[in-house]
Amino acid sequence: MRTLTLRVRESFWFLPAVVGVVAIVAAEALVGLDRAVLAAGVEIPFLDALSASGGRSILTTIGSSMLTVAGTSFSITISVLATTSSTYGPRLVRNFMADRANQAVLAAFTATFLYAIVVLRSVHTDVDDGTAFVPVIAVHVAVLIGVLDVAVLVFFIHHIASSVQVTSLQKRVQVDLVDAVHEAYREAEDDDVVVGAVPVRATADGSPVRSDRDGYVQSIDWQRLVAWAVDHDQVVDVRAMPGDHVIEGDALLTIGTSPGDGPSALGGLDDRAVAQLRAAVTTGTARTPLQDVRFALQQLVEIAVRGLASGSNDPYTAVSALDLSATALVPAWRDGRAVTGYRGADGTVRVVVHWPALEELVDSLYEGVLTYGTEHPIVLRAALHLAGRLEASAPASRRGHLQHTRALLEQHLATVTP
Repeated sequence: MRTLTLRVRESFWFLPAVVGVVAIVAAEALVGLDRAVLAAGVEIPFLDALSASGGRSILTTIGSSMLTVAGTSFSITISVLATTSSTYGPRLVRNFMADRANQAVLAAFTATFLYAIVVLRSVHTDVDDGTAFVPVIAVHVAVLIGVLDVAVLVFFIHHIASSVQVTSLQKRVQVDLVDAVHEAYREAEDDDVVVGAVPVRATADGSPVRSDRDGYVQSIDWQRLVAWAVDHDQVVDVRAMPGDHVIEGDALLTIGTSPGDGPSALGGLDDRAVAQLRAAVTTGTARTPLQDVRFALQQLVEIAVRGLASGSNDPYTAVSALDLSATALVPAWRDGRAVTGYRGADGTVRVVVHWPALEELVDSLYEGVLTYGTEHPIVLRAALHLAGRLEASAPASRRGHLQHTRALLEQHLATVTP
């Protein structure tokens, strides 16, 4: 359910569709109100009377102009976005699509168009059908909506100008990274999550649930897996974690480890069970930072690396990327341990997971710096500063991990500093 909600949130069609339906219903309701007011012979003093031709002109102008504005605005925006993504990474396009403000602006423009044409349909003259009807209330509401849409357009221009700045892009990626790190690493256990050592013995000869398609594992519904395991008194061992690429036939899950490390009571999986378990694993053509902690960090590293490219020559972008990564990595490095399992309501571990070690994440960050940033002293200093923050907060087990990396950074810094 969470995956479906996030997919809907990142789509450009859902919010405009919902608001469009609301606009159509509102238009029909106001036209009905106009008919009721006309039948009752009530006059509304604050609303000017309109002729059929005048009402049609107003509605036609509002509807056509809003659709034109929507098309032009988003054409320009996509052009700007294409330029930005080529500079800082094509995988950042999903951040634009997931931006609720962009979706709301598109919804406002398209809903105004739908409202205008629905109200326009109800305008009649004596020549049309022998009876004249102009929905005065609905037309004046259309005018009010048109005025509000001008304010929406001004907001949209400001929002786009702000959102394509590299600082805004980095901040969004940082938020994704913080959420992904919290998903994979916790400071302590709770009623639902186990951290530290693998809680149960993984089985090598259990019943595998194999992928029926190729793609990247985008997310896994842990609660659904736990519920299935509780119902069948089993433990689910997740073989393909978020971010892993699978092809048809690869094992996604293994079923067959009993909670007490005894023999499994499950001899095989029927088609219904396989379908239920596959439904808990979402695969797609691209990686997402929802639960993929490696990809969440990779996006920040990619912005830094592209800033160091000869065409960009912007080492300050790499510096800010290193600084922003500290928000997620330093607390996790200090207190975090990888989540290794999820418990059922009875406290028994039902799902076993395998997140990458924190050391692996930190190493991947410094690989990018050592590969592309060794000619930029300010980048090396920022990397050393981050290493110092990590070492200062590290527990005894991690305190010496960055010694070799620090030595390489200091060596490169001594080489490029006059």
